[in-house]
Formats: sequence, structure tokens, C-alpha cells
Amino acid sequence: MKNVKLILLGLLISTMFGCDPELESINYDEINPAIFPASEADVEALVVAAYYPLRGSWWNGIHTTSERGIMFVNDATTEILQGNFGVQQLATLSSYIPTSEGVTRFYDDFYNRISSNTLSIDRLENSTVNENIKKRGIAELKCARAFLSYELFDMYGPIVVAPLEVLQNPLIETPLARLSHDEMVSFIEKDLLDAAADLPSPSEAAYGRFSQGFARMLLIRLYLHEKRWADVEAQANAIMAMNYYELTDDYVDMFSTESQADNKEVMFAVPADYAGTSENQWQMMVLPSNYPVRGGWATIQSSWMFYDSFESNDVRKTNLIAEYTGTDGVTYNRSNPGNVMQMGPLPLKISEDADRNTALTTVDIILYRYADVILSKAEAIANKNNAPNQEAIDLVNVIRERAGLDPILLADFATIDAFNEMILVERSHEYWCENGQYRSDLIRHGKFVEHSIELNGAASQAAPYKELYPFSLQRISEGKGAFLQNPGYN
Repeated sequence: MKNVKLILLGLLISTMFGCDPELESINYDEINPAIFPASEADVEALVVAAYYPLRGSWWNGIHTTSERGIMFVNDATTEILQGNFGVQQLATLSSYIPTSEGVTRFYDDFYNRISSNTLSIDRLENSTVNENIKKRGIAELKCARAFLSYELFDMYGPIVVAPLEVLQNPLIETPLARLSHDEMVSFIEKDLLDAAADLPSPSEAAYGRFSQGFARMLLIRLYLHEKRWADVEAQANAIMAMNYYELTDDYVDMFSTESQADNKEVMFAVPADYAGTSENQWQMMVLPSNYPVRGGWATIQSSWMFYDSFESNDVRKTNLIAEYTGTDGVTYNRSNPGNVMQMGPLPLKISEDADRNTALTTVDIILYRYADVILSKAEAIANKNNAPNQEAIDLVNVIRERAGLDPILLADFATIDAFNEMILVERSHEYWCENGQYRSDLIRHGKFVEHSIELNGAASQAAPYKELYPFSLQRISEGKGAFLQNPGYN
């Protein structure tokens, strides 16, 4: 019944990312499926419930900017972030095992949300709600289901996707196997293609809600994962043909306290506030207690390897803080790191938000941007033909120009290996501390283990099988032989 109860959170939510504390829990048994959903408000309750696990929340939001969020952990497996304790250290050293709750919990805590969305889709499909409202609601539910499915697939490989008939009979114990790789890809792809057909256009979608453009952006990530280069290019072209998205002029300002609701580069963001309705606590994760504006817990650092990979005038490293004078009057930097910069600079990325009076900030959690479409198309063009061309180089230069950098030349990246090394650097510089995608980028190009060893030397426990995280022993046990652990963790 756990899956069934979770879906009913939507009935308790009065705003997109909040809930009314005075409402009481409603049991599934007390709702008549024959009459719910029956109105637009009912549909909205189901749809909003699907957004709930996608928000920033330390307790139960997969995009929390704390150590319980996927950006934090995934980037910590790369040179972008480094940690010397906790789950961040496990990620840094690739030392995670099936009892490492800090990495297994993402599947344990969120896989049931996929089942919740499946039940909601079925309920909506069989309702008497207006067809236009129904179509849009199903599109949002499918996009939410695909979003979570892709993120878990990217981290763990194929997962269990419970069939509807199993979910409709929760009292019958039915151990399920994980999907095959091809089944997993097809499941996500179909949801996203369906969603892209029926979601509103980017100009019509509300800020913080899914659009056709975002569904196609997720398809790009799925196709990159599978190295389906022609499909990546096709989706990028479809997004560009919308004639809506564009790069904002100021990269740094995109991560300020100003609302990005009108920013045509942002494809999907989680709005944040001081109240904790949807939390962004990144400054507290990054900043030391003696930081002059407002201190934090200093839970994570970047690496000097990452910092040194930037060109000196790259604006994208503006908030990769390599020196500051603390409230104790001491200047901290690479030469005098103390215990706050011994691994690298402070990966602040977003505004300090000097006016905040809580641990939280109003800086929105930006997850996907149009810049990704541009770099993804460049990568697809070059790899589709196994040779870079001028079009691919020109697309990269669009991103570099915004960063204040000189253009690169095709002659300097004429081989596919040289081009892919360059595109990995550009991706890391462009998207650090956003959605944690750089780990997947490294894996795609066979560089994950190599980078970990280069960064951590003999301390690294990186190996090819560590490209996937382990499942918890509880999931394996519950599977009763049907659910198999990822190879290497047995």
C-alpha cells in the first residue's frame, strides 16, 4: 500500500511545492475511484503530487542541494566536488558499497514515485474530465515519471517499473525484476515523446512546470546516454525550431537572487524561497563558518584540478572562490588553505545572498538550460560522423563567447578524441553544480575512472563497475531472487 498512499500527497498539496499543514491524511480506501478525478482541481492535485519529489527538500526532494541530493553526490564523484567525510567522501573515493545508505537511498526513496505516477495516469485516463485537461495532465505525469526514471536509470542502470496490474493489487506479493536495458530506454523514451506532443509550449508553460522544450531536453540526455547521436541532433533541432530559447547575456547573474521566470535560457528550474517550501541550502553546504557574508557548514569543496582547468578570464569560474578573508582576519587560499580549502576552492556557483537571514536562499535551483542544447548538438554532430566539423566548432564557440573566451579553431580539435576531450571540459565548466550531469558525461566518453584516479591517486577505489551505484541490501532481499544487484557489488 506504500505506493498507493504516496500518490495521495497531491490531495494534500495546495500550492505547487507546498502543502496545507491543517489538512489530514486521506486513505486510498476512502476515495471512490469512480468519481475522482472529476474536475480540473482534482487533476491539478494529481499533477502537483508528481512535482513534489522533484523539488528541493532535505527530507524528500531529489533535487535538494544538500548531501541528500543527486547533484551533490554525482558531482562529488568527479573533479567538480570533493569531500573528506560523509557521503561526499564515499563519492570522491568511489568507495560506496551496498550498505552505503548515502548512495543507495536515491533509489529506495524515489522509485515508488514512478509507481505513484503510473497509478495517477491510469486514474486520469479513465476519468470523465474534460479531454484537453486530461491530455495535459497525463503529459505532465508522464514527463515527471520519465524524469525520475531517467535520473535513477542514469545512476543505477535499469530499475524496476511495476506494471499497472501489480500496482492495482497491492496485497498480492509480487517480486519484480529490473527491466532490461532496452526496455528501460524504451519506457523513458515513450513517456517523453508522448509528453513532448501534449505539454504546453515553452512560452505557455508556467515557470517551474514542464514544457515541450523540457521534455525534448530530457530526450537529449537519454539519447546522449545511449550515444544515439542522430537522435540527439534531431531533438536539438526541434528545440531550436521553437524559436523561443536563447542564451542570457550574463552567466553569473543567472544564479542571482532575481527570479529567472522570464529568462529564456532556463528550461526547467525549481523555485526556491526562504520559507523552506522548496529549499535551496547550497550556501550553507559550501561556505565555511568564518565566511564574511554569512557562514555555513563547509560540507564540500571543489578541487584545484578543476579550478586549474579554467582559462583565466572564464566568467564561469567567478563564484568558484579561490580566496577569501575570513571573519578571523585570516586570508584563505591555495597557499594557506586551513581546513576549508585543502582540497580546492569553494564551489559557491550561486549568489552569496548577503541579505538572507536563514540557512536558505531564494536563488532558484536551475536544472536545465538552453546552453545544454547547444553543446549537446555540437557533440552529436562531431560524433555522428566520427569527425568534428566547423558547425560543431561554431556551436561550442557560441558558449565560449558568452563566457568571455576566445573562439577555438577546428584545426586544433580535428580528431574526434581531441574534440571530445574539449567538449567534456566545456560541459564541466558550463554546468558545474547544477544537475550533476558531468558524471554521466565522463562515463559516456570512458573517462570516469581515469579522472577519479588522476584526482585521488591510490586512494581512489574507482573501477568500471563503479560507474553504476549499488542497490541496497534491502531491495535485493525484497526481490526474492528476481531483483539482481549491479555486477561488482556481490
